[in-house]
This record gives sequence, structure tokens and C-alpha cells, in this order.
Amino acid sequence: MLGEVAGVRPPGGQAAEAARLVCEEYADPALYHHSVRSYYFGAVWAEERGLDFDRELFFVSALLHDLALVAPFDSHTLPFEEAGGHLARVFTAGLGWPTRRRDRAAELIVLHMRDDVAPDVDVESRMLQVGTSADVSGSGLDAFAPSFRDALVAAYPRLDFARSFVRLFQEQAARKPDCAAARLVAGEWAGRAGSHPLDQT
Repeated sequence: MLGEVAGVRPPGGQAAEAARLVCEEYADPALYHHSVRSYYFGAVWAEERGLDFDRELFFVSALLHDLALVAPFDSHTLPFEEAGGHLARVFTAGLGWPTRRRDRAAELIVLHMRDDVAPDVDVESRMLQVGTSADVSGSGLDAFAPSFRDALVAAYPRLDFARSFVRLFQEQAARKPDCAAARLVAGEWAGRAGSHPLDQT
């Protein structure tokens, strides 16, 4: 299991460990570390604001949210976040989660590529948006203390993540020109990802 980072802890239990193992097995180290960092960014953001959240649900969704970018789960028709939502529903069915909880895991993954969700409407979805945005493009990174950012990158190094992740999105955009990844690639997102502040130190 993962340990605490700057006082932020992951959940324990079968579901969390299964999600971690699946992510570690199917993602390369850079994408695995990104998924873990996304959890910690989202969790510390919520904790610092005193927001209650379902730690297990958020952790499982964070660890699975990008697995549809890797070849065994990539869909040539569905946007990767929608394919990832289906993957999460299948994964959590194996854990015995009830339908509503399985739907929630899928919802978090789909919504992390959509417009911002207000935390008072859906705190876990907003957490995944915050966590992934901070880690991929540096959006909102100033909200996190430098000591936390340093501890997080020391525990889970970036490993040339930006270059490999931009390439994954470019591949999605080429095959699925109407998807959210394609819209990001068409704008300035790749440049922001490639000049992430955490890669400049």
C-alpha cells in the first residue's frame, strides 16, 4: 500500500489495494505515478478546505482514471474517459460494489475531462478535476504548499511524464477528433503540460 505524503493518507482495504495493483500493472511508471499524484493533490485540496469526501471512491477512481489510455483498454471509438468509466464499472462490479457506487466511480472518471464541477454539487468529481489539472498542466498548482509539492514529487517522481502523456493525448486526438483530448491538443494545453513547473526544478 501507499504511505502518507505530507500528512495525507490513502485508504486501506481490498478495493484500494486492488486499484493500485491494476494501475501499477497496466500503466507505465510515469502514468502510474501521475495517477497516484492525482489522488494526493485532490485529497489535500479537499482536506485543506474541510470537505468531507469518500476516500475509497476517490482513490479507486483516481488510480483507474487514465487506464483507457493504455493499449489493453484503449477504445478506438469511445473517448478514453468514457472507456475508462466502463472499465471502472467492470472493476468495481468484481469488488461487489452496488450499482450506484459503480456508477459514481465511472462518473468521476468521465467528468474529469468535462467542465468544472462545483464541490458542493459533487466533491469527489471536483477533486479529480483539481488533482489531474494540477499534475498535468499545472493549473491551480499555486493552491498547494511548496513543501507538499516537493514531498509528493520526491515520493512519486514525474519520470518524463509530460512528454509521454502529451503523446498519448495526441494519439487519442488523431483517432477520435471529436473527443475532449483532441480539443485540448488543438489548443495550448500541450505547451502548458510540457512546461509544467514541477518539471522545471
